Amino acid sequence: MARIIQCVPNFSEGRDKGIIEKIVEEIRILEDVKLLDYSMDKDHNRTVVTFIGEPEKVIEAAFNACKVASELIDMRNHTGEHPRMGATDVIPLIPISDVTMEECIELSKTLGKRIGEELNISVYLYEKSAQRASRENLADVRRGQYEGMADKLKDVDWVPDFGPTELNEKSGVTAVGARMPLVAFNVNLGTNDINVAKNIAKSIRASGGGFKYCKALGIEIKERGIVQVTMNMVDYTKTPLFRVFDTIEREARRYGVNVIGSEIIGLLPMAAMIDVADYYLRVENFDHNQILEKRMME
Repeated sequence: MARIIQCVPNFSEGRDKGIIEKIVEEIRILEDVKLLDYSMDKDHNRTVVTFIGEPEKVIEAAFNACKVASELIDMRNHTGEHPRMGATDVIPLIPISDVTMEECIELSKTLGKRIGEELNISVYLYEKSAQRASRENLADVRRGQYEGMADKLKDVDWVPDFGPTELNEKSGVTAVGARMPLVAFNVNLGTNDINVAKNIAKSIRASGGGFKYCKALGIEIKERGIVQVTMNMVDYTKTPLFRVFDTIEREARRYGVNVIGSEIIGLLPMAAMIDVADYYLRVENFDHNQILEKRMME
């Protein structure tokens, strides 16, 4: 069986396709690495890239992409709705085939050290790679965003794992870590009242007493005149998409607001969507082996 990991770096640029093309080209050109998808969002001003491959080659591609991002993206001029702290904001590594989580953790340390030393970018290890419990949650690592990172880096509790303790003003800060697959899932609301989105996000996220494996924020999509509940579903097998979607719909009705759509950012496991279809169609005695594509892949 081939040794494969997945990498899903997020870059703080979602409006200039020329910049993103130069970044993803560093992934395309490497053998034993396959670019699967990249999704630009101009409101978030963010691009999510997904690629897979042989572990050491994936690390090389991730570093090269991060290097180009550090050259082309200037965080001093960056604005967008999504929380961010660096040109390459986050680089998660996910074990896919014949690779353990422990191996991904070691690879994340190798990558983080190289980014810190060669690119002079402060790096925090997060999720499974975190050296402290306080750094497991990406939201905690990113708290303060780019604008607050200069002071955060000076805090004795937030000394970076790699790289300088002074902010690289152009490139900001990068988080690197190993994690399980997550689903980036957004739900759009038919209102421009940001407080509605924030209240709903608070009610569904784990830190607000909601779903344990859901991270959520309420943000504005100014160009469309609407607000959005933007989420990271960190374990869709334990907190399924349909359950969170239903709750958002019910919460929105309390404010006299409709859900007008949802979106998936990047790629997601087929099982996550099969679970949604199974739930809403109420198929009796459904078996995932009834999916044609699943049988073909096997």
